[in-house]
Amino acid sequence: MEIMGMDLTDDSLKGTPKRVAKMFITEVFSGLDPKNKPAITLFENKYKYNEMLVEKDITVFSNCEHHFVPIYGKAHVAYISSGKVIGLSKLNRIVEYFSNRPQVQERLTVQIANELKTALNTEDVAVVIDAKHMCVQSRGIRDSGSSTVTAYYGGQFQNEDRKSEFLKYLGM
Repeated sequence: MEIMGMDLTDDSLKGTPKRVAKMFITEVFSGLDPKNKPAITLFENKYKYNEMLVEKDITVFSNCEHHFVPIYGKAHVAYISSGKVIGLSKLNRIVEYFSNRPQVQERLTVQIANELKTALNTEDVAVVIDAKHMCVQSRGIRDSGSSTVTAYYGGQFQNEDRKSEFLKYLGM
């Protein structure tokens, strides 16, 4: 703020540096602190459900690690149980945790997939993220219509039929 020539003695700016730092540490980049990692709740798959479970349209709000501007969009995750099922809200919390740090979308996609594979003890995990990057929309090319799609397909999702079924649920 000093480099930009802002008057930090002005009443409206006096506490801004501290507020901004606090916001980044406790909110925007809270996913950098391992103690904020969500506790995972698993349950026995007593109904023997052996098809894919899909949670789609999970809100992604992150920040580009190159420019510190927002990345926003939707994550879609799926898994096939290996004997346990996860509390549905935990899928959203995993996406949120890894989103709340400076990111690149490719890494975010893989981090979510790896966390699900570990938590659920299965390779049968798929993650698709479709997001807009403010570093593309608000600077440089200033393209407001494009989005970036990244995907991870593990285990049974590498099979074209399973992958197609998953993408059909997403309308892709």
